[in-house]
Amino acid sequence: MKTIPLMILIAGPYRSGTDDDADRMRTNLRALEMVALRIYQAGHIPMIGEWVALPLVDLAGSTRVGDELWDQIVYPVANRLLTKCDGVLRLAGASKGADNDVRLAQARGIPVYYRIEDVPGVEE
Repeated sequence: MKTIPLMILIAGPYRSGTDDDADRMRTNLRALEMVALRIYQAGHIPMIGEWVALPLVDLAGSTRVGDELWDQIVYPVANRLLTKCDGVLRLAGASKGADNDVRLAQARGIPVYYRIEDVPGVEE
């Protein structure tokens, strides 16, 4: 039986623990993207908030991670995405943003998965 495609928000460390070092943040984003590939291969639509937020932050004229423009865009993007997502995959690691995504998802009745294998259709 084929799985109906779900839009899954992948929530995990991006900025946390990096001291705002661009290379470390890119490494964290790459880790999120590796999981996104597996979700896609299972027939779903993976979504990472930074895919939407980072181009907007740049266009808005943000000059550094955590400045006012950054804060006005990065976390609110995930909140808006959650209105369209069918599930959240919370990856391990400290992340206030990811914890907030989980809190919002739970409040809205959106399923939260803590292992990629728990996402419907993803094989171990």
